[in-house]
Amino acid sequence: MLSSVVAKRLVAGMCQAAWRPAVTGLVSCRAYRGDSPEDTRGDLIEIPLPPWEERPGEPADIKKKRLLYESRKRGMLENCILLSLFAKQYLNTMSEKQLLQYDRLINEPSNDWDIYYWATEAQPTPDIYQGEVMEMLKEFTKNHNHEQRLDAPSLEYLEKEIQ
Repeated sequence: MLSSVVAKRLVAGMCQAAWRPAVTGLVSCRAYRGDSPEDTRGDLIEIPLPPWEERPGEPADIKKKRLLYESRKRGMLENCILLSLFAKQYLNTMSEKQLLQYDRLINEPSNDWDIYYWATEAQPTPDIYQGEVMEMLKEFTKNHNHEQRLDAPSLEYLEKEIQ
């Protein structure tokens, strides 16, 4: 019994030692430095995204379904929850102009954290995204009714509401 435990630990230790150089060679070893003035952000990698394009002639029901899906499938959980619940509440009542604003807002910025910081008013919203929909999102984010927002609603549930 003891020899099998020792053997497992020995093998596990060897595997970890063999794996470690491969991992450290790929991952940048950077500690959190906050908003330090010395942080040049030179170690960040920007992944270019295709530019956002307006989709003229897209039927409103198709646009709502697309925006519903794109609200739910974000790059970060905070926005998945925030935007999908926002879409659940407002998407059906948005005008064509508001749908266009919302489409641009959630699809043009390349960084989901920007959208989150603008919605929570942690950073000022650039003029291009400021508008009716951003104001609605900021108010929604304040959660005046103290709703429990721990998870995004299912797509199937929202699909039934989109007409």
